[in-house]
Amino acid sequence: MNTVIPSGFRALPLPLAQLSLAAVLKCGQSFRWNIFPLPESSQPSPELSTPTHEYRLCLRDRVVCLRQSSTSLFYRSVLPPTTYGDPEAREAETLAWIRDYFQLDVDLKELYAQWSAADPVFHRLQDRFEGIRMLRQDPFENLMSFICSSNNNISRITKMVKGLCQHYSPALISLPPPSDPTSAEEPYHPFPPPSALAAPEVSARLRALGFGYRADFIQRTAAMLVEAHGVTQNPKTQMEPSEEWLTTLRTLSTTEARVELLKFVGVGRKVADCILLMSLDKREVIPVDTHVHQIAVKHYGLKGAAKTANMNPKLYEEVSTKLSAVWGEYAGWAHSVLFTSDLKSFASYGLPSTPSTPSMTPDRTSTSAASTPLAIPLSETPSSTSSRKRKHLSGRSAKPSKLLVEVADALPELTIEVPAYSLAERVKRRRRGAGAVSSGSTS
Repeated sequence: MNTVIPSGFRALPLPLAQLSLAAVLKCGQSFRWNIFPLPESSQPSPELSTPTHEYRLCLRDRVVCLRQSSTSLFYRSVLPPTTYGDPEAREAETLAWIRDYFQLDVDLKELYAQWSAADPVFHRLQDRFEGIRMLRQDPFENLMSFICSSNNNISRITKMVKGLCQHYSPALISLPPPSDPTSAEEPYHPFPPPSALAAPEVSARLRALGFGYRADFIQRTAAMLVEAHGVTQNPKTQMEPSEEWLTTLRTLSTTEARVELLKFVGVGRKVADCILLMSLDKREVIPVDTHVHQIAVKHYGLKGAAKTANMNPKLYEEVSTKLSAVWGEYAGWAHSVLFTSDLKSFASYGLPSTPSTPSMTPDRTSTSAASTPLAIPLSETPSSTSSRKRKHLSGRSAKPSKLLVEVADALPELTIEVPAYSLAERVKRRRRGAGAVSSGSTS
């Protein structure tokens, strides 16, 4: 199949089996990618492999734009007009960042083959869910994002992370959407540094923006970093000392790095494990929540009631140990594939009759309702529990009290379970109903 390189982009040969942007950037690893559907006019022929979406992320000094065909990853970077230097060198920097961020030195096809040989469950789904790999994110952004993930879903996390950027980081550049270069431009903000979030007044402002109790966690953690490491930015890396210190955790053992992360306010075992896996190169770490527990019980013989068990430290370790024994050195990577495959929002992903994109239509703010292994989901459960019907309570008063808001923010969404009748019970109920109607008609 031929490939057309989009105007202004460069091509990196990379099959979907090595990286699927549609999955990796929508399954809850990162919350700052803006996703734009491309018009059909940009797809000139069925015989040509052409991108369907553009993905954008604002870094410290540039906006990286990505598109993808079945055989290639297309990239370009947009820098502020005041940027100087050799354009070729800038593009080389962007390509180096892409290779590092997506960890392209890891052969994902080889990993899939290893997991498939060791795990019949993975073998059954590997062809549908190809190209799902772990990102290597900025540790400070990763830390702040997953503090936001507490009792949260991907849509709200995305909104919070976007709010942090908009309110505490000046816009780097403004760009129009790729589908209409003549339309209004939108600003792109880098992620704010620790010093921008450490001031005491940050907490109150974040609460006003809807962060709830997480506002205090964010401010206090940023303040801890600033107090311990200072704020003088390194002109070469554009990083503050605490950001550089966080990257050094990559050189520590998993246990040592976890100990350091658990010192921060709002960071428990699961959030710490997310950061270890997503930004600190601890590829064997499996972040465990109730849904990962359900997967372990359903597919891997872990004993216990998956739907009622409390996620205590003993159970957390038991689930992690069980799955690590199955998947080995890259267990955290394999866990992400299994979890993504179990999400309702990916129910049609990879099926021959549908496009190889999640079932929801990606939008510019990437606010999918899919749950994530890095957050406690409120609005979605894995497909393995989709048979349980839920009716969500709504209709709060227009002006709830401050206390009510705090309580509601801290607790998971309330649900009412609807009884699931067996086939025999449903037949009996229908017969009883028919008999009642018949009796009524003859009276």
